[in-house]
Amino acid sequence: MENNRKSKITKVFMVSVIFCVLFTIWGILPESLIGAASLGNVTAQAQSFVSNGFGWLYLLGMSAFLIIAIFLIFSRFGSIRLGKDSDRPEYGLISWFAMLFSAGMGIGLVFWGVSEPLTHFHTPPVATDDPTEAARLAMRYSFFHWGLHPWALYAIVALAIAYSTFRKGRPATIGDTVASLMKPRYASAGKGTVEVLAIVATAFGVATSLGLGAQQISGGLNFLT
Repeated sequence: MENNRKSKITKVFMVSVIFCVLFTIWGILPESLIGAASLGNVTAQAQSFVSNGFGWLYLLGMSAFLIIAIFLIFSRFGSIRLGKDSDRPEYGLISWFAMLFSAGMGIGLVFWGVSEPLTHFHTPPVATDDPTEAARLAMRYSFFHWGLHPWALYAIVALAIAYSTFRKGRPATIGDTVASLMKPRYASAGKGTVEVLAIVATAFGVATSLGLGAQQISGGLNFLT
């Protein structure tokens, strides 16, 4: 039993935990102590650099995911069963759609479905003095964030993992999915790297979702009081 417990503490787990703990400590340190090296300043600068320098690549990539997803739907690949040829769907269409919608949108849509367009209208992403243009930009950005583009991104990643797991019989991890595309000598290192990135991204994503939920609750309580 003890050996089984020890075997679960892998290098991927340790690296992920250490990274998340160090990142959390960095975020807790006050700006008065570390100055411009604070987490808030560094992430703000990084976001500005990425947005200004690679915003075009982000938009192009998201559009490419959408085109690929549409192609997969209407091409011969759309008929490939995610499982054995004899397998049948475990859930009905309505249940499947409800689970997808809840997992894809989750808590964000309840608050940001209304708040995001208003925020972009009040502070346009692209500076403009025309309220009509500001409203148009607000809706354009909101549809981009909550429309077909993110669903296409979810679909491509989910399809890759589902095909690798249910069709090829590999473990249900993104690391094994990516490693299957690599040469054998790079597969182990590539798998570990991808899994660490996935764990860290998931941890930060969950933290963001919890933060949005706390923001919603706080806003609701302030409104009631």
